[in-house]
Amino acid sequence: MVTVLNQTAPPAVTPAAARKPAAREGFRPDIEGLRAIAVTIVVLFHAGLPVIEGGYIGVDVFFVISGFLITGHLLRELDRSGKISLLTFYARRSLRLLPAASFVVVSTMAVCWLWLPPLQVRSIATDALTTTFYGMNYRLAIEGTDYLGATAAPSPLQHFWSLAVEEQFYLFWPALLVLLAWTCRRRTPDQRRRAVLIVLLLGIGVSFALSVWQTGVSAPWAYFGIHTRAWELALGGVVAIAAPLLTRLRPPAVRAGRWLGLGGIGASAVLYTEATPFPGYAAALPALATAMVIIAGCTDASSPGLGCAPMQAIGKLSYSWYLWHWPVLIVGPFALGDINVMEGVTLAGLSLILAVVTARQLEDPLRNNPWLRSNPRRALAFGFALSAGVASLSLLMPSILPRTTGTGSATDAAGALSATSEAERNLIKLIETSSENDTVPANLKPTVSDAAKDVGRIYADGCDPKFLETDVKKPCFYGDRKAKRTMVLLGDSHAGHWFPALEQIATKQKWRLAVVTKSACPAALATVTLPAMNRPFTECDAWRTAAFAYIKSLQPALIVTSSNSHSEALDVSGSQADAWADAWAKTVEQLRQAGKVAFISDTAWPDGNVPECVSNHISDVSACNRDRDAAFGDLHRRKAIANAARDSGATVIDPSRWMCTDDSCPVIVGNVLVYNDDSHLSATFSRLVAPILQQRLTAAAK
Repeated sequence: MVTVLNQTAPPAVTPAAARKPAAREGFRPDIEGLRAIAVTIVVLFHAGLPVIEGGYIGVDVFFVISGFLITGHLLRELDRSGKISLLTFYARRSLRLLPAASFVVVSTMAVCWLWLPPLQVRSIATDALTTTFYGMNYRLAIEGTDYLGATAAPSPLQHFWSLAVEEQFYLFWPALLVLLAWTCRRRTPDQRRRAVLIVLLLGIGVSFALSVWQTGVSAPWAYFGIHTRAWELALGGVVAIAAPLLTRLRPPAVRAGRWLGLGGIGASAVLYTEATPFPGYAAALPALATAMVIIAGCTDASSPGLGCAPMQAIGKLSYSWYLWHWPVLIVGPFALGDINVMEGVTLAGLSLILAVVTARQLEDPLRNNPWLRSNPRRALAFGFALSAGVASLSLLMPSILPRTTGTGSATDAAGALSATSEAERNLIKLIETSSENDTVPANLKPTVSDAAKDVGRIYADGCDPKFLETDVKKPCFYGDRKAKRTMVLLGDSHAGHWFPALEQIATKQKWRLAVVTKSACPAALATVTLPAMNRPFTECDAWRTAAFAYIKSLQPALIVTSSNSHSEALDVSGSQADAWADAWAKTVEQLRQAGKVAFISDTAWPDGNVPECVSNHISDVSACNRDRDAAFGDLHRRKAIANAARDSGATVIDPSRWMCTDDSCPVIVGNVLVYNDDSHLSATFSRLVAPILQQRLTAAAK
């Protein structure tokens, strides 16, 4: 994410400025020091150092630096020759960025192949492919707004998102400068700069407004989108345009600006947290603070602190260190086990050593290679070859992964439960047997590779509203759609994973099934926070109100409801257990006005992503099982909610015996994979328990 050159803005055009020392036209030690600060706070933040909870703002520092350096370089070329060579520009970027980036991506894939679950490596191979066309930011934005996919483990390549933002900006910015240069070809350099300044200021205004708006609407798109980050790069460009005038600043103003800027960067790194709505308004502090430090350096770049040898050394290594630190921190725990903060800092130090080796043995030699530098087409061809090699390896990677299919044998679970009268007893016996099994069965359903797609069809049918939607999706009827008797499914995704079972029951019983679900939105009358939005989930409250009214209009015979029991309610004066018990009591009381209510207590939670765990433990799958008490979380809250629902008139159904023994909860029952991710039932398992659930619901509807 570090830019190609480290040069100042163009020299001043006034006689006084022309007499300034020529050194200011070249290397900027203050910017090298700024790079050192930016990469250090990012790395220490990712290593888990608690005093730098806002260390993510280091990326914003890089954006402003990058905008300043690249815009300054392009303007100087325009002033010298009256034109900009896009071929030369992209050739230089290719030589600067691709050798180290390609090496890190390939090395990361190789290490992941050795240490990470095969199923996760498949996803990482896709990430590697995404890095070759600078699309990681949008991959992360899409995943962050997909609730069922948002729980995936962090990718060791996801930090490439910031490089993607920069390259997307530089895909159109030089071209726009070329267009402006042609439009203003009969104008003076100063007039051309004013035209560029106007464009940048307009871009800052639009992009910053979008950033503020989208931060409150969709945090992932705000954080990763080029449209919400472009203003920071443009801000650096504005400073580059103003650089000739900024050389006139007096020493007191320079010192004050530099210290205020460094203080702003430090304050945002220390005071911001992951709960800070970001970027939005909050990004203005680190971005403007960085601009102040750069402005001060336009007059005097010889800052004693920023220019000291350690800062210069780290600044020079900032790009390589940034590339290496995240893969090391992500892969490290798989090789070493859980790590604490000090071990995380130690791994960060190891990544710095890798950065030194990469910079000296690969990055610098190739960037300065005369054969490549002398011919832009040759340099671009070399960069294309590197990207093509990474893309080819990423496409090949899935075919050379260890097998993810088992060799063991297991009872066909569906057949064992076919006798409805004995279904529950047979399932309990099957769970006991499965909890002692270590080998993944060859006839596993779904396979670990297909597990993520083993969900109810309500999602493909568009019956689960997106985060920002507040209306109930209609009509979402299943089963016998013409039946007079209606059953309603209400709740979040932990209600949604019961849909395959309910659809099977409704079809068999000749009921109409109405689906009223919204992922991450509990049916209980409580306001929650959705991490992907980083604010109170007010859309959930509005949707729930509409859902209650809609359900009442259906006049259902039975309302089946359930929700994730791990959410935290906001604005709670007492305990979470009491708050949720009260919230569920109010919900059941409202639903009872529409029909009879069956409340299904939450399902057991595994210890992480189950398909990934199983793919990594083909011969010792019991390692993926979880202790029963841990799987159900806060047992006091669980009991309080069940009692409140029962006291309010609901029939309470506890599925714990359908998933766990007295001691543990196996992730495979018979030949069925219980979960499709880290908490949701697979559609196959949901249908498996349909005969048992049918007995309970038939009784509840009487």
